[in-house]
Amino acid sequence: MGEDELLNTLEDLGEEDFTKFKWFLQQPDSLQGFPSIRRGRLQTTNCWDTVDLMVQTYRLPGAVEVTRKVLEKIHRNDLVQRLSESSSGAEGQSQEEET
Repeated sequence: MGEDELLNTLEDLGEEDFTKFKWFLQQPDSLQGFPSIRRGRLQTTNCWDTVDLMVQTYRLPGAVEVTRKVLEKIHRNDLVQRLSESSSGAEGQSQEEET
């Protein structure tokens, strides 16, 4: 799982869902175990800037986990599923191709 998968996931959000996504990143109590990101840092960010901020704040594994949590909160379980498949499915696919 890399930053490019996170970017692809955020790019699949509509404008309203992306705004909600960033709102949850700003809420101190919404991401148990993870710090919030200040509103001023997120206010004018686009998808790739948001991914960069999340990786800087949470490191890559944390950014993936935070993305999953927020996607669940905004009821985008389709993207949660796809994110889970891309993070665990890459290894499985290469093993399946060899068989």
